[in-house]
Amino acid sequence: VSIVYINIFLAFILSLIGILVYRSHLISSLLCLEGIILSLFVIISVTILNNHLTLASMIPIVLLVFAACEAALGLSLLVIVSNTYGTDYVQNLNLLQC
Repeated sequence: VSIVYINIFLAFILSLIGILVYRSHLISSLLCLEGIILSLFVIISVTILNNHLTLASMIPIVLLVFAACEAALGLSLLVIVSNTYGTDYVQNLNLLQC
């Protein structure tokens, strides 16, 4: 196993732990989600390049498109929550209230 794969896997695990630990603020949760998506992007890209999989070369681009959509939705949710409540605490989000 290459040291690159180990570093990328550690970045993924640290981002996952960050979501579990820093879940009180919405902005920190969004940053950890972006870290997960970017580490997945890098590991998929490196795997495709190392194995010479030309047919799967579109998968990282599709992942980046979904990451951009997720970031746009997350930031719009952050703006709405901060304008409504004044803070970005996740505890303010109640799914039972519409």
